[in-house]
Amino acid sequence: MSDSAFNPYEMAREQFDKIADLIGLDAGTREFLRSPMREYHFAIPVHMDDGSVRVFRGFRVQHNDARGPAKGGIRFHPQETVDTVRALSMWMTWKTAAVDIPLGGSKGGVICDPHNLSSREQEAICRGFVRQLARDIGPVRDVPAPDVMTNAQHMLWMLDEYETIMGGRHPGLITGKPVGMGGSLGRTQATGYGVVYTLREALKELNLRPDETTASVQGFGNVAQYAIELYHQIGGKVVCVSCWDQEAQAAFAFFMKDGVDLEQLRGMTDRFGGIDRSKAEAAGYEVLPGDAWLEQDVDILIPCALENQITGENAGKISGRVKVLAEGANGPTTPGADKVLHEKGIFLIPDFLANAGGVTCSYFEQVQSNMNYYWEMDEVLGKLDLKMTAAFLAVSELARKKKLYMRDAAYVISINRVATACRERGWV
Repeated sequence: MSDSAFNPYEMAREQFDKIADLIGLDAGTREFLRSPMREYHFAIPVHMDDGSVRVFRGFRVQHNDARGPAKGGIRFHPQETVDTVRALSMWMTWKTAAVDIPLGGSKGGVICDPHNLSSREQEAICRGFVRQLARDIGPVRDVPAPDVMTNAQHMLWMLDEYETIMGGRHPGLITGKPVGMGGSLGRTQATGYGVVYTLREALKELNLRPDETTASVQGFGNVAQYAIELYHQIGGKVVCVSCWDQEAQAAFAFFMKDGVDLEQLRGMTDRFGGIDRSKAEAAGYEVLPGDAWLEQDVDILIPCALENQITGENAGKISGRVKVLAEGANGPTTPGADKVLHEKGIFLIPDFLANAGGVTCSYFEQVQSNMNYYWEMDEVLGKLDLKMTAAFLAVSELARKKKLYMRDAAYVISINRVATACRERGWV
């Protein structure tokens, strides 16, 4: 598959096939794990504020639940496709296995743009989504969560609709809920912090002090903001941040030689992570084209946006100074780009390891919701740090021992764990 004909599902399968060959996976297990176990495609009719009725297309894909209930977020995005959801559900299976939590992989999506929808219209989509799926999700079956352009409020509407249909209280149905309504402390920070927990360990391996490093970050949503926050706390300096500008329908990068001021940027950012260009310029930031984040002369690159951002076509633009690439996003690097990174000697922290902090904390939230007892912030983040560090060390140890690329080592661990669960259940 060429990067120019990018299809995330084909990319996920290509990555899987490579490791299936490497570990000698038998034909039956290979065929079973190459495709989702179940898919749901449905229509969500919504009465709009102007009196019209619009029909939105929704998907839920459950890739595998051999190790526990399926787990995965729900995206609202105008370019959502079922192949994207299929790929993400597969990556979720490997992600939960990589950090060794008893969950499987799933994903959901609705083709819509929340930028152009009122709060009431978004609520109607959320409730319609659950009405289509209430029999096929649940605390012990499939546990959704927020993803791109969805948030705690969306999750609460979905939970309320599910509980209305089921006639009871089921806070373990969904994670990413508001704190005080069954949500976990630390969940907001978890994905971004998890990226930096693994980055911290990578820097130790490379004998680099965090306070002597600089980074460039793609995206300025929840994951990016908290990754920057913790990276700053351990001494690093972010000099460039990029984000999508909804009004211009283009991405821009914001450069500050002496390091970005996180709180200042947060103060000029909308709820979707879009930075106000005029305010940024007034504050002294240099505004650059969106792909400039990739070309910065820094030690660390942290993509925290969407899939297919670093490709065989643009990976050559990465500075020779870059030593680490920590994938905060899902599938940001194509197989074509992986070859270039390998040749450049860049240490990769693969997505389903680096950004597994979110699903790990979602697992903690699910546990807390199901037992109706909630932990303090320090306990949540302490458990998260332990899980992420242990997962990173296992992958890096295998990579060193078998002389594997970090992504391949993470896949070997995850696929072996899932394949073993499928065999032990007698499925394959």
